[in-house]
Amino acid sequence: MFTGLIQELGRIRRVDRGADSARLMISAPVLAGDLIEGESVAVDGCCLTVERHDGDTFTAFASSETLAKTTLQQAVAGQKVNLERALAVGDRLGGHIVAGHVDDRATVASIRLHPDGSALCAYRLPETLLDQVIPKGSIAIDGVSLTIASLSDDRIEIAVIPETWTRTNLNQKKVGAHVNIETDLIGKYVIRQMRAMGTSAPAVAEGGLTLGKLFEAGF
Repeated sequence: MFTGLIQELGRIRRVDRGADSARLMISAPVLAGDLIEGESVAVDGCCLTVERHDGDTFTAFASSETLAKTTLQQAVAGQKVNLERALAVGDRLGGHIVAGHVDDRATVASIRLHPDGSALCAYRLPETLLDQVIPKGSIAIDGVSLTIASLSDDRIEIAVIPETWTRTNLNQKKVGAHVNIETDLIGKYVIRQMRAMGTSAPAVAEGGLTLGKLFEAGF
């Protein structure tokens, strides 16, 4: 489990690809020395297991399922990645509950930079995720805990504060690039439970059940 607060901006040093998997060596001078073999690290929002660590690097394995669902499929040496160690008992939950299980990839639709160092970014979501987001709800983009400023059609807009913009790799993404998306874990359970309740659920209406309808219904 993670919080979506990035602890280090690492860099991929090497990618060794198999038939349908990959092993990543990542440079992480801040985190690598304290890592333990077998622990979890979120790499651009993907929960990976540390296989080895040596000095300022660690190595992790990405399975075929991970590559199919995430941007790690296109990972290359030199690429910057957001890193976060798993949440320890007693740590502050400064972001939101992030599982590190990426749902799918989204596309950067637009980026508007402001003089104060912040950015307003729009992301085009896959249709399968549209019922899992609400205005002012939480979402993890490349492992970064963010708040949805607005929602329209197939897009969400995110207001990224200067601190987040400069300390993560969100500023490396151009329009048309892909990013990893993990929607709010609690919202997924709410949707599943409400669907199980069928038409007796107050927010069920023509067009299907969405988190937006739950939100509007005051659930």
